[in-house]
Amino acid sequence: MNNLSVWFAIPLWKRILAALVLGVIVGMLWGEGAESIVWIGDLFIRLIRMVVVPLVFVTLVAGVVSMGDPSKLGSLGLKTLVTYMATTLAAISIGLFMAAILQPGVGVDLSSATPGEIQEAIPLGERLISIVPANPIAALAEGNILAIIFFALLVGVALLTLGDKGRPVADLMDSSTEVMLRITHWVMEVAPFGVFALIAWVSGTQGVAALLDVILLALSVLLACMIHVILVHGVVIINLVLKLSPVNFFRGARDAMLVAFSTSSSSATLPVSMSVAEENLGIKPLVASTVLPLGATINMDGTALYVGIVSVFAAQAFGIDLTLADYMLVAGATTLVSIGTAAVPGASLFLMAAVMEAIGISPAQIAIVIGFILPFDRPLDMLRTAVNICGDLSVSTAVANWEDEFDAEIFNKPIKY
Repeated sequence: MNNLSVWFAIPLWKRILAALVLGVIVGMLWGEGAESIVWIGDLFIRLIRMVVVPLVFVTLVAGVVSMGDPSKLGSLGLKTLVTYMATTLAAISIGLFMAAILQPGVGVDLSSATPGEIQEAIPLGERLISIVPANPIAALAEGNILAIIFFALLVGVALLTLGDKGRPVADLMDSSTEVMLRITHWVMEVAPFGVFALIAWVSGTQGVAALLDVILLALSVLLACMIHVILVHGVVIINLVLKLSPVNFFRGARDAMLVAFSTSSSSATLPVSMSVAEENLGIKPLVASTVLPLGATINMDGTALYVGIVSVFAAQAFGIDLTLADYMLVAGATTLVSIGTAAVPGASLFLMAAVMEAIGISPAQIAIVIGFILPFDRPLDMLRTAVNICGDLSVSTAVANWEDEFDAEIFNKPIKY
């Protein structure tokens, strides 16, 4: 019991970070053998995905009821969408700038690349229609987050209009929220073990060594991610706009960003994001349960940044000169197309194809580029997922401030290292 007490006394982020470092070392030493423990990481991902749907549904219903005025939803939704699109545009602009400066595609030989397949995207109209579930129970079972949000909003507003008659169900949702958050805390205690297994598998099978083959492209992505996170989210949004401490923000967001980095999944990280939003960043349940699930579905800061860099990389590799108008086209197309592709498996690949085609790269060349980047896509995917989660939490903090759904005392509590 004494050893267990020491273990739990260590802050969770330190345990996760230590697991990350140890996983990289073990993976490099073990090589392909690390694949034998990936099941531990898969089990961890299944555990956190287990709580996503019920957590989103009950917290959103409870949040709407606690709001007391359904008219606030319109203001909240508009601010959320506009801010998400603005940060995505900023991300793609930073990616394009870094690619233009570092020129990662100049002199790269793509002749040995095996063409990759591009998954077909869901049309935007079909995507919008799917927000309204034909069967709410099926939407819950399938984990269709946008449909779940839509149905939960209806349930929450209905409970508000019922008044005292809806109070028993409202109380049930409030209690259910506490239950799901408690389960999330238990699941998070498994995080260090899951993170260790996932990172060991990545570094042992495809990670660190693969990046050496495209070191300038990887460096461009890494620097762009750091600039976007620090400058856009830390300095501009948190410090200049909200007048809050970026140090406190990143301290509060670190657990979610570490889990995002190790799992490469925004949706799988959602329960952790919602937990740190309320407990570390002072974001009240209404905003946390609305803005974060929406962000996990449509916010693609990291992906947009990556797509911009790879698009310029491809143009440079094939000797295509890009004008200022081409750069603007890439920025606009990525920002708009990302809204309709967020729920597609391999969404970033389709996004690349759509954007590269817009600047004159042929389908055959696009397939070659995708085949070239696939072997080392996983470690870069880890980076851009962490950026996505940072963006979700940054925008949630901003919207919570603007909607008076923010607890500054929680956000500014003493930092524990």
